[in-house]
Amino acid sequence: MSPEVKARENIDRLLRAAGWQVCDALDANIHAARGVAVREFPLPGFGFADYLLYVDGKAAGVIEAKREGVTLTGVETQSDKYTRGLPSGLPRWGNPLPFSYQSTGVETRFTNGLDPQPRSRSVFAFHQPEQLAEWLTFLPSPASGRGVGEEGTSPVANEASATFLARLQAMPALKEEGLWPAQIQAIHNLEHSLTENRPRALIQMATGSGKTFTAISFIYRLIKFAGARRVLFLVDRGNLGDQTLKEFQQYASPYNNFKFTEEYIVQRLSSNTLDTTARVCICTIQRMYSMLKGKELPEELEEVSIDELGSLFANGGHSRGAADKARGERAAALTCESMSSAASPATQYPGLLRSPEPIEYNPAIPIETFDIIVTDECHRSIYNLWAQVLEYFDAYLIGLTATPSKQTFGFFNQNLVMEYNHEMAVADGVNVNYDVYRIRTAITERGSKVEAGYSVQIQERDTRKKRWEQLDDDFAYDPSQLDRDVVAPDQIRKIIQTYRDKLFSEIFPGREWVPKTLIFAKDDAHAENIVEIVREEFGKGNDFAQKITYRTTGAKPKDLINEFRTSPMPRIAVTVDMIATGTDIKAVEVVFFMRAVKSRAFFEQMKGRGVRVIKPDDLQSVTPDARAKDHFVIVDAVGV
Repeated sequence: MSPEVKARENIDRLLRAAGWQVCDALDANIHAARGVAVREFPLPGFGFADYLLYVDGKAAGVIEAKREGVTLTGVETQSDKYTRGLPSGLPRWGNPLPFSYQSTGVETRFTNGLDPQPRSRSVFAFHQPEQLAEWLTFLPSPASGRGVGEEGTSPVANEASATFLARLQAMPALKEEGLWPAQIQAIHNLEHSLTENRPRALIQMATGSGKTFTAISFIYRLIKFAGARRVLFLVDRGNLGDQTLKEFQQYASPYNNFKFTEEYIVQRLSSNTLDTTARVCICTIQRMYSMLKGKELPEELEEVSIDELGSLFANGGHSRGAADKARGERAAALTCESMSSAASPATQYPGLLRSPEPIEYNPAIPIETFDIIVTDECHRSIYNLWAQVLEYFDAYLIGLTATPSKQTFGFFNQNLVMEYNHEMAVADGVNVNYDVYRIRTAITERGSKVEAGYSVQIQERDTRKKRWEQLDDDFAYDPSQLDRDVVAPDQIRKIIQTYRDKLFSEIFPGREWVPKTLIFAKDDAHAENIVEIVREEFGKGNDFAQKITYRTTGAKPKDLINEFRTSPMPRIAVTVDMIATGTDIKAVEVVFFMRAVKSRAFFEQMKGRGVRVIKPDDLQSVTPDARAKDHFVIVDAVGV
């Protein structure tokens, strides 16, 4: 099979998958379906159009096919000639035809001639006929002086009915009431980027400076004034999706005082059924990936971070390292070679977590499903498995992050439309600043050694059974092994005792209520030990300190997070990384590191749990003796 024939076969397959009826010119019946793709259509003076696309019985566009490997922007001139070369007398939607594709069956580019200054763009597959038909409604009406479908009809859209890009050119002024200056600038800059037809844009705003509110504000404007049909708001944790939905529900339009959810349907996707009437769909990126693959995603996997879940996909869901990481559980005492690995929640689903397959076209979720994709915490969602989700849809990509990396800038084409860091936010009173309180122990600094002849307690990872064994040789360990391979309960206890003893004299002098404290542990077993020792050393009950990790049972993690956010109890929450990023808990006044953090970006995200401002009355409702939150404290027990 020649490369050209192979390319045509792939193009035929993609067209049929998108709902087009494919036929040869001699056998063509342009009324056989809503969309008909006619192969090798003769154009006198121009040769043959590889495919002529008919929508509702009229010619609407062309496809120029090339063998795999051919670069496509150089083919645009050829396909442009074909859009103008249709013989007179044939039914058409305009002259030139509005739409043109260039494709190798592997790579496809598309130009929408109805846009102002039409520019080709890469698309994952072909649009369905229904989408082209919808765009064709933007053509001038017969009342404009020329009949639709007549030769010579210009495909330029009129003002009353225009494409998304055309309507962007005439957006009404932004109502700035209720917006911070940084939010106003971000919205202005983003809309300017979109009017220039820039496909990707990055918004960097400090944690707690109102990224989500900014996003909802510009999403509302893009739907109401630019005609965006549907927006996908991607998060990487289920609890962040729930939090985002609440913000949509609370948003009041400055243009008519309706709540967002009173004016438009907002769907929080918790199953694989997409509400086609919803204007905004809030979804985890892992669920959208599974939907595109045609697989169900168990709800509990929406709470596993995408870094960890991605490694499980990549390793078929069975590697020990990935499983340990996703579960957040390692040895709670000295390790031994006979220990079996801990089972991850994700490893219960081997069919879902086979080695990663590339996303293929899914006709149930066509590429035109969304006009805009907003991806929150985008520094985590642009790699490997997950980038496929973002690049599947024919949509503008808008990234939100507080901590972009070089890779983040690269993915968004260096189009940073807003830069607003923590220092700027503190200066504007949008964030609170922080103090650092350092707790040092000898073991944390240097590690230690258990001499031969001593008995040590061994705990198995999977069963947590304990047994005592006598050491035949000296056992030395360094700080990196602490609380992973080795647990020194006295070291944890000393840190907690120091925090307890210094809390009301040095850290928050004059207080009686323990400030809302978020402790970051190394893994689930470490968190378990911390919770037990915190309760003992503070002399409090179960409600005083709670563990909030993937392993928590009896209550959903999102419910525990909500209690920590809005109720006086618990005072101390211990987590691994479930609350590390994105989760909004404004009353937190202490961020306590009992685990090392190698990534600067991840540290900034974890630190960000304490920076949010809160009204004094709201703070006092959960911490009665707090006057106001003018700073928070980082307690550093590991030297972060």
